[in-house]
Amino acid sequence: MTEGKRSSQIFTGARVLGYVSTHVPFVARFIKRRGETLVCTSVGKWFHTYGCDKFRLLSVSGEHPGPITCMCGDSFHVYTASENDIYAWRRGCELKHVYKGHQAPIHKLLPFGIHIISIDEDNVLKIFDIKEETEFLDLRFDEKIFKISTICHPPTYLNKILLGSKQGQLQLWNIRTSKLVFTFDGWKSAVTVTEPAPAIDVVAIALENGKIVLHNLRYDQVVMEFIHDWGKVSCLSFRMDGVPMMITGSTQGHLVMWDLEEKRVKIQIQSAHFSKIAGLQCLTSEPVMITNSRDNSLKMWIFDMPDGGARLLKKREGHALPPNLVRYCEPNGENILAAGRDSSLHIMNTITETFNKSMGKASYNRKASKKKKRTQFDYQILPPITKLSSCMLRDKQWDSIASLHEGMYLATTWSYNKICMGKHKLKPPEMEKRVLATCLIVTHCGNFVIVGYSNGQIHKFNMQSGLYRGHYGNENRVAHKGAIRGVETDLCNQRVISVGADDRLKFWHFKAASTPYHVLKLEESVNMTKCQRESGLLALANEDFSITLVDIDTMKVIRKFEGHVGKINDIDFDCQSRWLVTSSMDCTICTWDIPSAQLVDIFCVEQPCTSLSMSPTGDFLATTHVGELGVFLWANRHLYDKIFLKPIDRNAVNIPQLKLPTTTAEKPDIDDIGTIDLGEEQEYKSPEQISEELLTLSGQPTSRWLNLLNLDVVKRRNKPKTPLTVPKSAPFFLPTIPSLELEFDLEKDKQGDSNKKLLIPDTLSTLTPFAKKLNACEKVEDYNECLAKLKSLSPSSIEAEVTSMAPDAGGCLEVMKQFLKMLDVLFQTNRDFELAQSYLSLFLKTHTKTISKEEELRKSLESVEESATQSWSKLQNYLLYNICVVKALKDM
Repeated sequence: MTEGKRSSQIFTGARVLGYVSTHVPFVARFIKRRGETLVCTSVGKWFHTYGCDKFRLLSVSGEHPGPITCMCGDSFHVYTASENDIYAWRRGCELKHVYKGHQAPIHKLLPFGIHIISIDEDNVLKIFDIKEETEFLDLRFDEKIFKISTICHPPTYLNKILLGSKQGQLQLWNIRTSKLVFTFDGWKSAVTVTEPAPAIDVVAIALENGKIVLHNLRYDQVVMEFIHDWGKVSCLSFRMDGVPMMITGSTQGHLVMWDLEEKRVKIQIQSAHFSKIAGLQCLTSEPVMITNSRDNSLKMWIFDMPDGGARLLKKREGHALPPNLVRYCEPNGENILAAGRDSSLHIMNTITETFNKSMGKASYNRKASKKKKRTQFDYQILPPITKLSSCMLRDKQWDSIASLHEGMYLATTWSYNKICMGKHKLKPPEMEKRVLATCLIVTHCGNFVIVGYSNGQIHKFNMQSGLYRGHYGNENRVAHKGAIRGVETDLCNQRVISVGADDRLKFWHFKAASTPYHVLKLEESVNMTKCQRESGLLALANEDFSITLVDIDTMKVIRKFEGHVGKINDIDFDCQSRWLVTSSMDCTICTWDIPSAQLVDIFCVEQPCTSLSMSPTGDFLATTHVGELGVFLWANRHLYDKIFLKPIDRNAVNIPQLKLPTTTAEKPDIDDIGTIDLGEEQEYKSPEQISEELLTLSGQPTSRWLNLLNLDVVKRRNKPKTPLTVPKSAPFFLPTIPSLELEFDLEKDKQGDSNKKLLIPDTLSTLTPFAKKLNACEKVEDYNECLAKLKSLSPSSIEAEVTSMAPDAGGCLEVMKQFLKMLDVLFQTNRDFELAQSYLSLFLKTHTKTISKEEELRKSLESVEESATQSWSKLQNYLLYNICVVKALKDM
């Protein structure tokens, strides 16, 4: 690595998994051409577009300069606000317009016909022309008198918008004349939501004190009022399928459905989300409702319950709090287990977002939690997961994942097959509650889980039944003097390796043993362990920020790596046990080459990496970071690029700092979207220039050459069932030239008697025009003209031309030799490869007997054979080379 290097030698950012939604309300747009409603959700500097039919991710937008603050949309564009600018997007990913002019961040947007209305935090309202990108209107309000909090457009109110304020007043403005039409006094509470009702002149107004008012704007009268007792109203919508129902979402995550005819609560859904509901919208003419929340979820509800309520139909969700643990769980490297601070466990697919699944939250009693209908304050919820281990060999029979929780001594199990929490709670007998479980490992066979504790004990449990199966250590069940820092097993379940706070590495027989058969004294205290069973290597992360490598077969220390300057958070081996990847609180991720015992790659990230896992296939490195809700994938460049790794001296180089991977591939900044750097344009090469190195095809349709050998079969198949009717003879005739093409002989015999009725040509010839042209060829350019003539003919005409070359069919040997020479030239120039093969096959099939009798034709054919063999050999070499490359990539 040279000084000033900007990237990692091995890893490059690929993409991020697990982002679904933020606190910004979503945008729902019905696309008539698709016949589908599309939902756009903000995920920071990007927004995702989902299709409601299958609720799958369709596209990801370009990167904004800052986080998206608000969104809106119409039938043509999706509008997003980031910092002080507004962006208009088509098809979810194509930037069409940029609107500049605000001096403060924008927090409200509203599409209004051919204009877009925006309000910034300085209380300035601006209106832009969508196509022209010009400013149409600028209104400034005094924050002390009228601080704008909401904006909406009442239907049928031409050129008018309704503004709500934090002072409680509402104002109706005519934006065409820039005049205030009317001021509503309000209800002495800040307006939080305004939403037009399906009834004309009626607008629903939600206040900060929990009151919801349905107000008639025309008569300035209250139609009805409701009191919301489940937190402040954060969003509001009306059913658009003919049912008189209003739905409100609260800051506590509850949904309340109000019957507008009976003026009462119809039903409520407690903890529909685990955070404030940001967006809520009922789809037009459908009994469907969509909600999103800052808990990183997007949900679709359908109104089909007997009591008129809604049930959850589809959902997309990620971690509500940053994940702190990530592990690959399958040999094919497609799925990742991610545990978050929200006590949930998720399965994330590295190929498609559609296969992401949530296994739910860890609970003392899963059935009791489900009966409580996922209340927000569920006291059954367990603390966050701190350790995770899995084995999928017996996944179909019983639970395959075991986990530990923060500040607890029990271990829980999970079923990857059933996608839920398991039924077992693993507790050793007579264990004090103040003791904590510190580490665990599931055996390679998937039958047992071994757990280490803070009091120095190591216990073994059966994964199928959850029964206690013994311990390691003396009569007091003590294996180490101090907390267990790591426990591992080998590939054949013959040995158990444990490391304690007493700086001892002990080797035990897998069956219950009172004493270890080998003890290794360590020089440093160990913080965590990681064992690669296939290679028999055990990595120890030490408290002095170094890494020790132990061979469990020879039971000796074989390597030691030093270079981190902060606590080591996680370690992992690559699939070939050649690299050791480590992350630390110093914000660096290091790759160590085990054979040479050298640091070969290092890069720095913005936030410290809390956990990492290398794919079993070696294609990706998955990481989690402090304060980030996603799981980040880094592609291994070693699989597709030539990499020459050299030892690195950490103190002698500038460590490159990489940005975390985004939801899409890296693109130019949004400000530079108009300037596209194409780089050096490659020189154009014509087909003639390419044919000097490669073989080229003619580009002719297959119908012109593919069936030349089977024309008799085609003609027999296409023979008409009824005989053709011959037209009556013309009353006069004109003399014609003998050829396959109809040509009249209009020349008169100037020397003969003008009264002659028979026109006799000077030379009698039975050759066709093509044969005459071919017979006169002498240069390569002449043969090219003949080939162009042959390309223009139909398959039947080509067959007739080739057949007429025989001496007994009106041709001659010279024409046949010229035809073979034309094919020879075609093979030597490496052009029109398929035509040359097809024409040669037809010629051999038609004139086999004639060629066998004439020695001159046989000599010409030998030259053609040699040229054809060279051409095919070149093509065969390229094909075999590509097949070998593809097979090698599949085997990696």
